Amino acid sequence: MEKKAIIAMSGGVDSSVAALLCQQQGFDCMGVTLALTNNEDRGIPQEKTCCSVDDVADARSVAFRLGMPFYVFNFKDAFRREVMGRFVQAYENGETPNPCVDCNRYIKFEKLMRRGEEIGYPYVATGHYARVEQDPQTGRWLLKKGLDPAKDQSYMLYSLTQWEISRLLLPLGGLTKERVRELAEEHGFINARKRDSQDICFVPDGDYAAFIRRWEEKKEDPKEFPPGEFVGTEGQVYGQHKGIIHYTVGQRKGLGLSFPQPMYVCKIDTKKNQVVLGKQEELFSREVTARDINLISQESIDTPMRVKARVRYRQMEQPATAIQTGPDELQVIFDEPQRAITPGQSLVLYDGETVVGGGKIVLGL
Repeated sequence: MEKKAIIAMSGGVDSSVAALLCQQQGFDCMGVTLALTNNEDRGIPQEKTCCSVDDVADARSVAFRLGMPFYVFNFKDAFRREVMGRFVQAYENGETPNPCVDCNRYIKFEKLMRRGEEIGYPYVATGHYARVEQDPQTGRWLLKKGLDPAKDQSYMLYSLTQWEISRLLLPLGGLTKERVRELAEEHGFINARKRDSQDICFVPDGDYAAFIRRWEEKKEDPKEFPPGEFVGTEGQVYGQHKGIIHYTVGQRKGLGLSFPQPMYVCKIDTKKNQVVLGKQEELFSREVTARDINLISQESIDTPMRVKARVRYRQMEQPATAIQTGPDELQVIFDEPQRAITPGQSLVLYDGETVVGGGKIVLGL
């Protein structure tokens, strides 16, 4: 394939240095920022979010400095359908989604790579801290952790297909964040010390329930989220909740109730419109089931496999045994009980530095 790469530029320092390194490796590069939300969502600069008008300006500045063409691709319709819509549906189903995983899966890789193929740019580079290698024996493409454990983002990329990984460039995988900032400063990038994005780009104020209500209000037949019961794990009624979209498994604050000991959300029962509360010890479980699975390092898990696993992004990996119980289902049994395994989050499996694969948690308690 030709050494031509689209650089997915968010306006942050990571993707900017990824552009620099790809260029230094001899790739013919094109900088691209994705327009993902409507003007009312992104017109006000938000220092902690991506995709704002300031971010586009920063990305364009870096591309200009590197002498590479720069474009903005309008993926708003796809982002609304594949990311924002899934986010809302998950909360309405009592789940806690990870929209960044969906954005990577459906937008930054699937859709952007297809667009790149159409215009003659077979590779896509991003600023993720992870690595791509090909197994010389099997020929399979492998996804591996970034060498800086504090910045490793392999968890976010577990859903990538073999075709996508074969076209993926991750030039930051062997670097630390500080080295990336140093490179940006050495080359005069305007965003060398820019803060990392932290919030969900389409909910910059962090009020997920308000966003979901606004989303539903635009429909002809909007859903309602009426108050319901707070109940205990044995069915005892504690009081009234504000609507299920206000809660997530593991939540302690914002319940509006007083107890002699800390109480946590253990489960959200959408059929009964109940939020189940329990003590800290009732949050722990050893078993988890995941569906919508994607395996990277191997075609399938034919026999029980010892792995390390994460049930959330910032969790330290935990020893476990993985069993593939169906074409699209994994069961993982942890050696030790894990806290607040949350439906809607991603279960990601590792074999040393290599991502085995993962899926979406559907049963955790």
